[in-house]
Amino acid sequence: MHSLLQSIALFLSPWEFSPTVLLLCAGSVLLYVRGLRHASGEATSPGFWRIAAFFVGLTSIYAFLQTHLDYLSQHMFWIHRLQHLVLHHAGPFLIALAAPLEIMALGTPRWLRRGVFVPVFNNPLTLRLYRLLQHPVVAPLLFTGLIGFWLIPSVHFKAMLSLARYDVMNWSMLIDGLLFWWLIVGPEKHTGLKPLGYGTRIIMLWAIMLPQIAIGAYIALSSTILYTSYSVCGRAWPIAPMTDQDIGGLITWIPAAMMSAVGALVVLRRWRNDSHSERARQTPLGMEV
Repeated sequence: MHSLLQSIALFLSPWEFSPTVLLLCAGSVLLYVRGLRHASGEATSPGFWRIAAFFVGLTSIYAFLQTHLDYLSQHMFWIHRLQHLVLHHAGPFLIALAAPLEIMALGTPRWLRRGVFVPVFNNPLTLRLYRLLQHPVVAPLLFTGLIGFWLIPSVHFKAMLSLARYDVMNWSMLIDGLLFWWLIVGPEKHTGLKPLGYGTRIIMLWAIMLPQIAIGAYIALSSTILYTSYSVCGRAWPIAPMTDQDIGGLITWIPAAMMSAVGALVVLRRWRNDSHSERARQTPLGMEV
């Protein structure tokens, strides 16, 4: 039992400690919990599923950046692809669904909110950059472009053998994932932009699906080893390089692309609910069937 607890503790301990990751994750939890306490019993209080989505999304991101999973991601290609599935897709998607900003704002001390967050977010340069990154043409191009860029064999090789490049790769995927999924499934009143039409969102999800399928299929069906850094550094488990690559390609091909279908279901449900609400508002009193 003691050895099991030691093994679990070793697995959960940071592989390469990052104070930035710890500060951001712990700070987010602290603000969210404080906000929940202030929102308790009010209309702004989120339901169970939104709370669960926030903590599952944030925990999964932390796990792939600060536990032994980070080590495995550097020594197994298929776990690396699983890491980016979480950082770029699943984790940000869950956080966007949770819509935590309103709750976190309630938990933010007034001096911090007024002295730091509001000036930064309202800065004209910040707003212009945000609008550019969230443009309905730029956002999907950036989303799929980053996937393709970091999977160029020569770029990937250098990123996996350099801690600085490795960190840039992971942070770029996480930040872009948060921006994209917030635009697609996040609360419209917090986007700072003119709300996108539901049809536009469906098109954007379709646009990111096809390139991911193509990239994943190319990797999974390749007859040569594309990513040699894992042989240079050594694989964590005794697995054939082609098998490792094939599984990684399938993860990029199927579950990553299927996130578009999941996102589309969320968008379609909201579209239907908004349509029902609009018809209810337009129906004169006494005319309900």
